[in-house]
Amino acid sequence: MHGVSLWWYIRQMATKHPRVQVTVDPELAEAMAAVEAHPKSRSRLIRDLALRGAEAAAEERRRHEEAIEVLLKITRGEIPYDFDALEEIIEERERSPFKYDPDE
Repeated sequence: MHGVSLWWYIRQMATKHPRVQVTVDPELAEAMAAVEAHPKSRSRLIRDLALRGAEAAAEERRRHEEAIEVLLKITRGEIPYDFDALEEIIEERERSPFKYDPDE
């Protein structure tokens, strides 16, 4: 560190928070470029992506738990549900020429 004392560098750059290393593989590079092609700080962009991803994962988990609760209420009879109507809908869908195929 030419011209700068080690103490000055450590005092200015140190953080009490742990750091992680992230490899910018092709998938991450594509995700980063989709958000901001030339960020001022790649570290800040990766942090922002991680926080957004955590929010999305938490929301997905909340919706999943909510769906389970609705299904449990249906099975306990707390929410009325017409199983005969559901069976008719499924049968009609099976007869339809416009079938949904999740593999396509």
